[in-house]
Amino acid sequence: MTSDAALSLRPLPMPSRDNFPDPLSPQTPSTPTLGKGPNPLSSKVASVLSTSYADTEFREALTLLDERGLQNTPDTRRKLRLDLQKEVIDSNGEIINEFAKVAEQLRRIGNTIGRLNESYLEMKTQIGAAHEATSSALGEASQLMTQRRQIERKQELLKAFNANFVLSEDEVAALTLTSEPVDDLFFSVLSKAKKISKDCEVLLGFEDQTLGLEIMEQASRNLNLGFQKLYRWIQREFKALNLENPQIGSSIRRALRVLAERPSLFQSCLDFFAEARENVLSDSFYVALTGDSKSGTEDPSVKPIELAAHDPLRYVGDMLAWSHSAAVGEREALEVLFVSEGDEIAKGIQAGRDNEVWRLVAEDGEDVVDFNAVTALNELVDRDMSGAVRILRQRVEQVIQTNEDTILAYKLANLLNFYKETFSRLLGPTSVLVDSMGVLEAEAMRQFRSLARDHVATLQGDFQHTPADLRPPDFLVDALGQLSAIMRTYETSLTLTGDREADFEPVMVEAFDPFISGCANMARTVRPPANSIFLINCLLAARRALSRFDFTQRHDAELQKKIEEERARLVESQYAFLRRESGLDALIKSLGPLQEGKKEDVEKVASLEVVQPPALTQAGQMLDDFLPSALMDAVENLKHLQDSKLARDATEEAAERFCVDFEHAEEMLMLADELAEERAESDEEDELHSLRALFPRTTGEIRVLLS
Repeated sequence: MTSDAALSLRPLPMPSRDNFPDPLSPQTPSTPTLGKGPNPLSSKVASVLSTSYADTEFREALTLLDERGLQNTPDTRRKLRLDLQKEVIDSNGEIINEFAKVAEQLRRIGNTIGRLNESYLEMKTQIGAAHEATSSALGEASQLMTQRRQIERKQELLKAFNANFVLSEDEVAALTLTSEPVDDLFFSVLSKAKKISKDCEVLLGFEDQTLGLEIMEQASRNLNLGFQKLYRWIQREFKALNLENPQIGSSIRRALRVLAERPSLFQSCLDFFAEARENVLSDSFYVALTGDSKSGTEDPSVKPIELAAHDPLRYVGDMLAWSHSAAVGEREALEVLFVSEGDEIAKGIQAGRDNEVWRLVAEDGEDVVDFNAVTALNELVDRDMSGAVRILRQRVEQVIQTNEDTILAYKLANLLNFYKETFSRLLGPTSVLVDSMGVLEAEAMRQFRSLARDHVATLQGDFQHTPADLRPPDFLVDALGQLSAIMRTYETSLTLTGDREADFEPVMVEAFDPFISGCANMARTVRPPANSIFLINCLLAARRALSRFDFTQRHDAELQKKIEEERARLVESQYAFLRRESGLDALIKSLGPLQEGKKEDVEKVASLEVVQPPALTQAGQMLDDFLPSALMDAVENLKHLQDSKLARDATEEAAERFCVDFEHAEEMLMLADELAEERAESDEEDELHSLRALFPRTTGEIRVLLS
């Protein structure tokens, strides 16, 4: 490597201000420094040696020198400082030129800003003058705008007030004038008037209540006039209303729902309607009875009920059937009219009662009961039917009072009871119809009892003569026939099963007990066993009549008990007959108290008079004569008993008792013989009288002959 190359690689020291003179400062002769400080060469060498090649600035200086493409020559090294200073001076000059341009632009901007300030001041002055000139107009305009907004708010308030609190003239006319129809407009205006009246409560909450009171007074007046108009309109409609028409107008139903808010007017309408319907139904019933209207006009389409007046039961039944049909039709029609719309009428009446606070307490101080639509409907139907019921009651009472047939009297009472129960289910137990049916039923039952007692009184002579064949007397057969007809009638009645027997007891007292008592009295005049046979025949006939019905079980049981009592008497009578006719009565009577197991009783047998040979032989002979026809003779005693099985059973029971007694007597005689044999053997007696030899019949033979 050459020395020039080594020089180019050697780092050159950066010129400092100490080594180069300031080109802008005046040139001054250099002052030698030799001998006054360190050696410059050694300083440079030390500076070069102390330079780190890793220093960033040093490396950037080297890079800058490489970019210039300088050669490390003495000439270059001498000119390097001057070139660098020249570049610095040129750069400063360019910067000064640029700053001059900036200063020029700033001067232009300053001039522009000055002109803008002048324009601003001029405009500000003009605006101030304009503001002073228009301030009064603007103030007036602001006041006018405020007033306009206030007027607009008042107009909206007035419009809303008129819409909610004031009825127009057309609306008032539609609500109050009778010349205007009751249509949708009327109900709409009526609803609006009610709303106004209710909304006036809000106005009354303010300090100034004059407006609220005036509006409420006017609304109440219009409402009253509207309800009066509706009330009169409904009355007119009721006059022309045809309940038989299945399509009843919805307008009248709506009117009734609205009028219900005035309970007094609503009730007055109901009264008017009930009166009108009462007259209509009364006329209809009269036409159904006679076939002619009250004016005398004949209706050919009607078959008069009075044509069946010769048959009292059919006549009364036809009248009751018409009444039931009319009540059902009336209720169905009124149900469509008053109840089909749910509980709207009840709600209206309750609302009216809430408004009419003075009507909340009844005259007797008790609270008014809530309106019940079904109850009110039943009461209205009852009132509608009251006129026809009066005619019905008169006709039925006449039939009852003129009737002389006991069975017919009871059938009428049962028929009236049937319709009483029917009307009770239809209209409730407190209706006039039910009350009238109850009164007529009681009247029919009184007539029945009177006729029954009269019949018993006429039979008093018959109660003295018992039939020769001991059959039930004719008056009992007739009475049981009537009672059977009555029981068949009662069996179809609507009386509850639990009360049927107690309910039928009065009939038994009148139509049964007197005849059974008469038969019992007749039996007392007859000797046994005919009295028991006669009474059993009567009781059996009565049982046959009563046993078919479930509401006579108590009487049937009592009859059976009496039959058993009389049967026991028959058994006793047959038993006494067997003992008497067989000739063993004295023997059985004497041996009966003795006991087979007691020796002293056995010893007494031989000493008894009835077992002595003559008496015992005679008893045996009578027994032999009696036995062949004993059973036939015993049965012959009960030949008039109409129950052959009962007669056979009673005879068999009496025969069994007789056989048991005979067996006891036979045993006692055998024991007496055994005791006599024992004594004879001990005493060695030759002569011995055997009781069995004198009385040879055995119990087995007796049972065979009496079986």
